Order: sequence, then C-alpha cells, then structure tokens
Amino acid sequence: MLSTITDNIGTIIVGAVLAIIVILIIRKLYRDKKAGKSSCGCGCENCPSKGACHKQK
Repeated sequence: MLSTITDNIGTIIVGAVLAIIVILIIRKLYRDKKAGKSSCGCGCENCPSKGACHKQK
C-alpha cells in the first residue's frame, strides 16, 4: 500500500490540486448565483435569454 502511494505521489498531488480548484470554482459559481450575479459577466439589458435567468418582478 505504501509503495503504491510513493510510486504515484506526483499523480496524487496533481489530482488533489485539480480537485481543490474545481471545488473553489463550484463554490464561486454557487455564491454568485445566490447573490443574483450573472454568470456571463455582462449586463442583462440586451440579453435575449434574460427572461430565463431572472424572474420578472
């Protein structure tokens, strides 16, 4: 078991770093969605899909 870990330590580290990056991206998207921010980064005034993203008040 220990030899398998030591033989693949580089792969394990890269996989862990990638997993952390993905988790941080998902967390940012979730927080932005909860705050009502747009995911595309531009305003919704001229967006043809603004009715699908934001409910009319």
